[in-house]
Amino acid sequence: MAKKLVIVESPTKVKSISKYLGSDYIVSSSKGHIRDLSTKGKFGLGVDVDNHFKPDYKVIKGKKSVINELKKEAEKASKVILATDPDREGEAISWHLYDALGLTDDKYSRVTFNEITPKVVKEEINHERKIDKNLVNSQEARRILDRIIGFRLSKFIKSKTDGSSAGRVQSVALKLIVDREREIAAFQSEEYWTITADFNDFSADLFNYKHKDIKVNNESEANDILNKLSKAFEIESIDKKVKSKNSKAPYITSTLQQDASNKLNMSSSKTMMVAQKLYEGIDLEDETVGLITYMRTDSIRLSNDFIGEAFAFIEGKYGKEYTGTVKKAKNTDNVQDAHEAIRPTSIKRTPESVKPYLTNDEFKLYRLIYYRALASLMASAKVEGTTVILNNNDYQFKATGQIIVFDGYLKVYRDYEDTKDIILPPFDKYQSNIIVSNDITKKQHFTEPPARYTEASLIKALKESGIGRPSTYATIISNIKKRGYVNLEKKKFIPTDIGFEVTDRLQECFANLINVEYTANMENDLDKIAEGKEIWYEVLEDFYKEFEPTVEDALEKLPKKEAPETGEMCPECGHPLVIRKGRYGEFVACSNFPKCKYIKQEPRTENIICACPNCEDGKIVEKRSKRGKLFYGCNNWPNCQTAYWDKPTGEKCPECGSMLTEKNGKVKCSNCDFKK
Repeated sequence: MAKKLVIVESPTKVKSISKYLGSDYIVSSSKGHIRDLSTKGKFGLGVDVDNHFKPDYKVIKGKKSVINELKKEAEKASKVILATDPDREGEAISWHLYDALGLTDDKYSRVTFNEITPKVVKEEINHERKIDKNLVNSQEARRILDRIIGFRLSKFIKSKTDGSSAGRVQSVALKLIVDREREIAAFQSEEYWTITADFNDFSADLFNYKHKDIKVNNESEANDILNKLSKAFEIESIDKKVKSKNSKAPYITSTLQQDASNKLNMSSSKTMMVAQKLYEGIDLEDETVGLITYMRTDSIRLSNDFIGEAFAFIEGKYGKEYTGTVKKAKNTDNVQDAHEAIRPTSIKRTPESVKPYLTNDEFKLYRLIYYRALASLMASAKVEGTTVILNNNDYQFKATGQIIVFDGYLKVYRDYEDTKDIILPPFDKYQSNIIVSNDITKKQHFTEPPARYTEASLIKALKESGIGRPSTYATIISNIKKRGYVNLEKKKFIPTDIGFEVTDRLQECFANLINVEYTANMENDLDKIAEGKEIWYEVLEDFYKEFEPTVEDALEKLPKKEAPETGEMCPECGHPLVIRKGRYGEFVACSNFPKCKYIKQEPRTENIICACPNCEDGKIVEKRSKRGKLFYGCNNWPNCQTAYWDKPTGEKCPECGSMLTEKNGKVKCSNCDFKK
């Protein structure tokens, strides 16, 4: 009997899902996307702008053999089950597989796995449906929109600035950073002073005069107040209140990236890479299983099964009083995807129990996700806050303290929240309501400008503005760094001169399109397409009618940025030599290009790493591949073809004599399994 063929995106999932489904199924991988827009047609957009933006797709390089192999397997299978990721992008990949493999409606089905565990995979394989064309249309519209804006604006940017690209969301993110930098530059710092009374066990700060707010603007005012104060303070009031401190909702993509940055010092791209591995499957002692649910989500929903399991776990380990309630999404939340929050696939799989099978980064991220989900279902902490008001000649000073009277969710989450007891002394020991200070001091301060964006705060700003979606944040940040538009200093974004220039040119000509409000509205239109409330090509047509004339006008009116001259003349045609930018950096060429194609050959400076182990006089030097990737090879090439992707150390392996190489601080043999 013919077997059913299950197609997933990632090869990593093949091993675990094959085990779960058994011998009646064959599991294969598309290895990600198989097709993308071509560069044919008007402006190389790969779409027919005059025919409802009909896309023209091409097979991605290297994927033809994958498609051919999947076709052979599909022909032999009794049914093809498309099981790509549970989001819009995964839905689009399933549609491309359906189309490229020539499947028919009676021979295929679509399923999704929100987690890669035996129970869920076995259950979901029977929850068959057809491809959701609304989701596909939404993703297709997004891809075409990004292609149009990326290609057309990038052409504008390349000809008018020193920049190399622009993008629908990328350019808005850059604008946020540039605008913040200008706020900082324009900020006028103001002086102010604080006055503090120090006692044996605590301190109190001046905050009122005759029960009205007071601001001390300069040292003269501070000295005037100090001259009116004695060291004796009257205890005016003591207010104690017990307040609830609630746990936070389980992670969605943006909050996970923010916390991983702030608490674990992980970049957004690294966070998603590690989370992908935790989702796809980890080899434990007796099973291969995904440790977390799908990590691209806007939803804080948790499954009823997980909630029940977690409540039983909390009650059994910590007591019934530690059981909390389920977090609900606000009505105003713009939740796009119907799947769950990011959570562990089993609450019984504690971080400590799986630590031996994880890398350090995997363990830290899994621990963060695990305890956030667990804490979200635990009872609120109870904190007794104490506020003491002291009076001194009509000047009121305030002291505050707090004591955790019930730890609640902090029982498991204390490592990730800065909640400490601040204990005030028992004030009933003071006679006649008078307490004497040891000293009263003044201190000068200056108001601070707004903080520069970090990865975490930029993702938060994008999310709150309704810009981008879970799968895009890491790519957006990677692009603006890679293009040289921003630098990172002390984990904060500082725009470069090129970043300022690109933003200014875009705002000069496209302020109506490259802004937070327009981009957020476009995201809403894409969401409506996914819901079947808008026709995808009509959204694109409305956009293009406004966009393309603006591009044409800008290209015509704004002067082209001329390449800077070097002061030298071309030896072949006599025109000035200029500095141009290429794929691998700057180079000097003739300004009369394309009539004259002279390029000045600069003397090469080789970064020598060590002697070549395979030829007498060769040296291993840094090189770049055709795609710009760094590698290490012999400078006697092509006579000697010795090459390494990892950096050679110059030492020989004690086991086989081959070169030892180093990557990320780890030294291993380039030939055998030896590790130093």
